[in-house]
Parts: sequence; C-alpha cells; structure tokens
Amino acid sequence: MKIAFVGKGGSGKTTLSSLFIRHLAAARVPVVAVDADINQHLGPALGLTEDAAAALPALGAHLPEIKEYLRGTNPLITSAETMIKTTPPGPGSRLLRLTGDDDNLVHAACARPVVLDDGCVRLMVTGPFTESDLGVACYHSKVGAVELYLNHLVDGREDYLVVDMTAGSDSFASGMFTRFDLTFLVAEPTRKGVAVYRQYRDHARDFGVALAVIGNKVQGEDDLAFLRAEVGDDLLVAVGHSDWVRAMEKGCPPRFALLEEANRRALGTMYEQADAAYERRDWARYTGQMAHFHRKNAESWGNAKTGADLAAQIDPGFVLDESALGAPAVLDHGRSEAVSAQSA
Repeated sequence: MKIAFVGKGGSGKTTLSSLFIRHLAAARVPVVAVDADINQHLGPALGLTEDAAAALPALGAHLPEIKEYLRGTNPLITSAETMIKTTPPGPGSRLLRLTGDDDNLVHAACARPVVLDDGCVRLMVTGPFTESDLGVACYHSKVGAVELYLNHLVDGREDYLVVDMTAGSDSFASGMFTRFDLTFLVAEPTRKGVAVYRQYRDHARDFGVALAVIGNKVQGEDDLAFLRAEVGDDLLVAVGHSDWVRAMEKGCPPRFALLEEANRRALGTMYEQADAAYERRDWARYTGQMAHFHRKNAESWGNAKTGADLAAQIDPGFVLDESALGAPAVLDHGRSEAVSAQSA
C-alpha cells in the first residue's frame, strides 16, 4: 500500500505521518518510510537524533545508479542518461518490492532501519538542499528519485510505503501525486488550511486520487464544526492536543503505547481507511497515468534536455501489476530470456 501525507506547511503532516508509521510498526506491519519534504524532519519525528538523521544516505545522491539499476534490460530505454523522473517501466525493467527483495539496490543503498520502542521501520530520505544547490537547483530534481521508485514499485496489501510529501501545492509539480492508494491531507481548522484542501481536491479530482482529510490541532467543537462545514465527507478524523506529541517534539517521547486513547483510535481509523483503499486499486489506470505524465514531461522539457524522443520509452501493452512481478525478469535481473517471458 502506498500512502502519502500532504498539507499546508506547519499543519502537522510530518507529525501525523510519523504517528501513522509508528502505529503500523506497532501492529507489525512492514513499513518503508520516505521523507520527500524539502524540510527533512521525518527522521527526528521517528526518534533519530539530528546527527543520525543528517547521516542518512540521500536518494537524490544515488540517482544515477538508481536509474541504471531500474533500466535493467528494457530495450526502449537506450541509456540511464535518457531516464527522467517520470520514466515508466516496461519489459526488462527491474521492478521493486517493499519486502522480500534482498537484491533491491535502492533499499540497499538508501534505506536504513529505525528501531522504535514497539517495532522497526526502514527510512529513506530525498536529502536536504545543500549550499551547492542554492540558486541553481530545483528541489524536485531530488524528489525525482522517489517518483522513479514509485513507478517501479509493485506493492501488496500487507506492506506499506508512507511518504511525507512536500508542503502545499508543490506536490503537483510532477505526476507523483497520482502514485498513491490513499492521500491523507492534514488540515488545521483555519481558512488557510481549508484553502490548501480545496486546491488539492480540485487538482486531484480528475485523476481519481483518493483523498481523506485529517483535522489537526482541533481544540473544541467549534473547530470540528468548522472543518465539517468546509470539508464535508472528506473529513475522516480529527486530532487534538497531545501531551505525547509535545514530549516527542522535545525529543523524549514516552512509549508509544501511552499515546492518548483518542489519538490511537484516530490512527486505527486511518489504518482501516488505508486498507480499504486496496479494493479500489486499478493497475491499468495507474500505469496509464504514468504514461500520461511522462509524455507531458517529455514534451515540455525532457526531450530537449536528453536529445531523445522520450515518449518512445512507453510500451503501450505493459501494465505494472502483480503479474509483472512474477516474471523471471524481476527475480533474475536482466537475463534476455526473462525479458521474453515478461513480454509474453
């Protein structure tokens, strides 16, 4: 299951995503977490020290080798240099799993275990802006590694990828907002918080993006009534003040089992909603959306940058789904007979 957390800057999306990750880990659900926000705070929210979080290997720094690895023997991709953030997989591409994939270079290079008081997760980070990036680089060049990862990921119902996305409308700078089974939008009971919700809802509507709103910093019935009036049926749960969260933000959280009962129930409801989203999964539409955004990026900048016709990388007959994972090309990376088997 692929889950995103979005929202206005300062809404508490990183805090809520870290609580959801802890909830999954406590339930012994396999979790890979990705910090894809320009402000890299997910590691500390999961209990890492600032130094330990800063030492995590950045996905963006490994982008060239990730491209080469994912390209595999796909004959439509002539070189790793012609891969961009939206490049879709096809016959011969190396597909990824969240669990049970010991040869997965992306996880080996960038995923690091984070031991919680009631479970363990693997964490990957896009990496922060560096001094050399200032004034010359776009943060979406770093997030591109996450989009490629998502495009080549075949996940199941029993394991979770949770991504803390960039704040506000920056999530729409690529097709990555369509890569998730469910998007949790964290909204404060304010006009600005609701405005971000409306913007996200309107952009996402045409692409069938499943959206659920988590009201955060709700202090009473007036706040709850405001969110209900402005958000309607998209409001899933509301979360109020938490002494546990305040302690966590100070770097000394109690055991997760001591999180307030009301907040534990809210997380349980979120888990139920995420699990139910599996029934709506449509791999054909998912693959088609990859092709749609790849064509748009190819035409707007990719072809000019690479000097290649990137739309030719799309195999119209390929669908990313569980059957693609079962082909030998995935299990025995790169053999020619495997490519033939996957194409059949």
